[in-house]
Amino acid sequence: MLKIITDSASDLPREYIEKHNLHVIPTPVVIDDVDYFDGATIQTKEFYGILDDIKRDVKTYHINPAMFTDAFLPYAKAGDSIIYLCFSTGIAGTYNAANVAKANVLEEYPDFDLTIIDSKCASIGFGLVVSKLITMLEKGASKEEIIEAADYFISHVRHVFTVHTLAYLIKGGRLTKFKGTLAETLDMKPVLIVDENGALSVIKTVRGRKKSLRFLLEYAKENGYHLEEQTVALCHGEDEEGRDYMLSLIETEIHPKAIMVGTVGCAIGAHTGRGIVGFCFFDADEGKFGKYFVD
Repeated sequence: MLKIITDSASDLPREYIEKHNLHVIPTPVVIDDVDYFDGATIQTKEFYGILDDIKRDVKTYHINPAMFTDAFLPYAKAGDSIIYLCFSTGIAGTYNAANVAKANVLEEYPDFDLTIIDSKCASIGFGLVVSKLITMLEKGASKEEIIEAADYFISHVRHVFTVHTLAYLIKGGRLTKFKGTLAETLDMKPVLIVDENGALSVIKTVRGRKKSLRFLLEYAKENGYHLEEQTVALCHGEDEEGRDYMLSLIETEIHPKAIMVGTVGCAIGAHTGRGIVGFCFFDADEGKFGKYFVD
C-alpha cells in the first residue's frame, strides 16, 4: 500500500492529522537535559509555557537515524510503499539522517520501497505541501505523479514570518547580543522567508508588531497567485492575539478559499519564542496536477 508520512516540523493541525490518519514522526526537544518529543510526549501549550522562562535550558536536535529506523521498520515489514516528506535540509539535518536509516533498513528488507523528499520547507508551508500530496493520494494519484507533484509544489510554496521578541534569536546565537538588544529597544521586528534552498533569510526589518504582521499580508499580495482561490496557511507560536489579528487581515483583505491554521512546534518554536507568526501560500496554480483539486 502506498502511504505518505512526514515529521512534526510540518506543524499540521491535530484535526488534519487525525482526519487523514497521517503518520507524523515527532521531532525531539531537550528541556533541562530531558528529552521530549513534539506532539507525542509534550504538547505546544506546555512547551511554550516552559519556553516563556528564558532561563530554562531548551535545545533541539534533528530526528536521528535510530529514530527513523524505528519509524520505517513497520512499513518495511508490512511491504508498504512510502513517501516521506521531511523538514528542510537548509534548517536541519533530517534528510541525511533519514537516508542513513533507509540504508540500514534496506540491509534487512532489500525490497523496501521508500522515497525520501527534502521539502525545503518549514512549519505550515511544509504542511501545505504535505496536504497537497495527501489529497492526490486519496484521489488515486500514482507514486510517480505524487513525487513529481512534490517537486512542483515545493518550488511554488512561499513562507513569510516574523517574531515578537528577539530574545531567543540572541540566546541561540543567531543574532549578536549587541544588535539584538538595540533592535529590541527600537521595537524592530525582522521579517524572514524560507528561500529557494530551504534556508532562512531576513528580507526586511519593520518597526512595531502590527506593522510587521501587516507586512506578511502585503508580501503575500505581491507574491501570491490568486490568493482568493487558494487554501492558504497561518502558523503561530501559541500567540492568540497575533493569530487573530492575522486572521482578521487575511479574511478581510484576501478572502481565501480556506485557511489552514497550525501551531508552531518545538523544532522551530525553541528558536523563536511564543510570538512567531507566519503566513504561507503558493505563487502558482496547481499546474498539470489541477485535476486532483477540483471540488
